[in-house]
Amino acid sequence: MLAFVIRRVGYGVLVVFGVLFLLFLLFFTVTTPDDVARKALGERVPPAVIEQWKANHGYDKQLFPGPGAWTDNMLVEHYRRMLTFDFGRSDADDVLILDRIRRGMGPSLALTLPLFVLSLLVGLPLALLVAFFRETYIDRSGVVLAVLAMSVSILLYIIGAQYLVGRILHWFPISGFDSDPRVLMRFLALPILVGLMAGIGGDLRFYRTVFLEESNTDYVRTARAKGCGEARIMWHHVFRNSLIPLLTRVVLAIPFLFMGSLLLESFFGIPGLGAITVDAVQGNDFSVLRTMVYIGSLLFVAGQILTDLSYGLVDPRVRLE
Repeated sequence: MLAFVIRRVGYGVLVVFGVLFLLFLLFFTVTTPDDVARKALGERVPPAVIEQWKANHGYDKQLFPGPGAWTDNMLVEHYRRMLTFDFGRSDADDVLILDRIRRGMGPSLALTLPLFVLSLLVGLPLALLVAFFRETYIDRSGVVLAVLAMSVSILLYIIGAQYLVGRILHWFPISGFDSDPRVLMRFLALPILVGLMAGIGGDLRFYRTVFLEESNTDYVRTARAKGCGEARIMWHHVFRNSLIPLLTRVVLAIPFLFMGSLLLESFFGIPGLGAITVDAVQGNDFSVLRTMVYIGSLLFVAGQILTDLSYGLVDPRVRLE
């Protein structure tokens, strides 16, 4: 198992190095440092101001290693900063990016963790129920509702919930955030409800397909032939032996909880990492955007490794070699 972990981590490191190189090409060859400076300062600033801004942000060096600059160049500096988590300062307002990430991680987790847990607590039992009553009106109704839920844009859920629940019923605020535990859930209830409604259709379709596929296997038919009850079959055989595809979806999503939700945070005024990413795109803040893409790639690699390791924990037939 140790050899497997080392090998998977090695592959992950190669992926991260490749992502960093692609990020550098995207941000510093397609968009030159002069373009980045003009986006931050404006198009009509004097050339001397642009050169000073580039020097302050480390954009005044040559791009690639070469004679006289094998270590003092932007590519090496890019790798050094990203790999040591020294992300520097924002191009827009000179705020330390790492401090901004620390401040945004709490609000993001406050939203995504309850949403993640609730989606599992609602989606899995509903999918088991629909699969239990397969080929009946309950199954068909569940599929139709799931497809309808998937067909509606999350923007419509957001606008409809803000208008109905926030403006008409006045149950919850339609925007804002307060970290005080006494009022925190009052601000998070509406975005969690919207996220749950927007994602339940996809969860139900996926989990139902997994359970139905497992219900048609030979060992399940054998259990039925021996007189085992359908409820016991669904829980002790179908659910437990469906953990591999379920874990593929669930475990891979866990690291991305730290990244927050782009749309929910933006529309509901939650100052999390998702809102930071959207603000960086809108404000042409390339340093923040580059950092968020890099963190996303790290979390993806971590999720892949955790998923592979979880297979061996739930299924003794899987050998991590």
